[in-house]
Amino acid sequence: MVCFRLFPVPGSGLVLVCLVLDSENATCLYAKWQMNFTVRYETTNKTYKTVTISDHGTVTYNGSICGDDQNGPKIAVQFGPGFSWIANFTKAASTYSIDSVSFSYNTGDNTTFPDAEDKGILTVDELLAIRIPLNDLFRCNSLSTLEKNDVVQHYWDVLVQAFVQNGTVSTNEFLCDKDKTSTVAPTIHTTVPSPTTTPTPKEKPEAGTYSVNNGNDTCLLATMGLQLNITQDKVASVININPNTTHSTGSCRSHTALLRLNSSTIKYLDFVFAVKNENRFYLKEVNISMYLVNGSVFSIANNNLSYWDAPLGSSYMCNKEQTVSVSGAFQINTFDLRVQPFNVTQGKYSTAQDCSADDDNFLVPIAVGAALAGVLILVLLAYFIGLKHHHAGYEQF
Repeated sequence: MVCFRLFPVPGSGLVLVCLVLDSENATCLYAKWQMNFTVRYETTNKTYKTVTISDHGTVTYNGSICGDDQNGPKIAVQFGPGFSWIANFTKAASTYSIDSVSFSYNTGDNTTFPDAEDKGILTVDELLAIRIPLNDLFRCNSLSTLEKNDVVQHYWDVLVQAFVQNGTVSTNEFLCDKDKTSTVAPTIHTTVPSPTTTPTPKEKPEAGTYSVNNGNDTCLLATMGLQLNITQDKVASVININPNTTHSTGSCRSHTALLRLNSSTIKYLDFVFAVKNENRFYLKEVNISMYLVNGSVFSIANNNLSYWDAPLGSSYMCNKEQTVSVSGAFQINTFDLRVQPFNVTQGKYSTAQDCSADDDNFLVPIAVGAALAGVLILVLLAYFIGLKHHHAGYEQF
């Protein structure tokens, strides 16, 4: 058995390659795929949290076999204390099947589930029965999602062939249904024929709460609903980010702070904050790399932004819809926004500067100008009325 792990952008998911060899060192099973898992669990204070499991260090493949007359081929993966994944294959006369997958996770792992109410190893089994012609390589670049018992499993960029003949992986590919129809956008996207046409507006996205820790202390807080507007190859899409399947990481320094979001489709969405004039912070940079529905990767970066400006020691808040224009091809609509990237105390937001204050600051000079104009008009009217009366007095004399 020859199995190894590739390392993608951090947080995007496990990238695994496995060649299972028979007794004659010929390949009998080939697989390459990416995956991650999102688990919702109850905490000791009776609330619920969501964690994404995508990177647990060393990966082993103990128990992966070619199969025999009694047992079919199997890929077994272990990636942490009490974390494992198994895929089982079966064979018929002219087809083979990805029969089932099983995922086990350990809520007793204090690194992943530090405040879990119930500790122990839990297992989720899923029957798939995906049938593939014998001697064909199964390919599915599209995102596949399985959801059961508070666990969401994500798989993409899948290549697999069980029952490999003569030790040679086939060049004939059998595509999954999603790849066969990859030109049709799923329901999470709205696709239009031209970038000049505005996509149909989607519903308001759910607001998620994200945080970054520095040791045991929270150093960055963010609450926001995020809606991505993407244009690529003359196709426009509107995508709402689901906070329940989105994981946050990042870092905090004296003059910069990073909030990184990732999920099964988003390799990374970075919000970089900076300090200016030693007394204010602002959003300076946004970077994104994500998979689109057609399997391509969309990547954009802009490090010359100026949004969400507020004094250090406070938070920035805006409940109304705002747009962060990263480029002509990528904008982010934010809803119910509140963010504090510096000087977080006791894990709580400080007093907020509301974006409505910007509107007020804009209206003040207008109001002052209008008042001065009114006074000037009154002075001119009084002058002309007085001048008229003065001329009338001369005529009477």
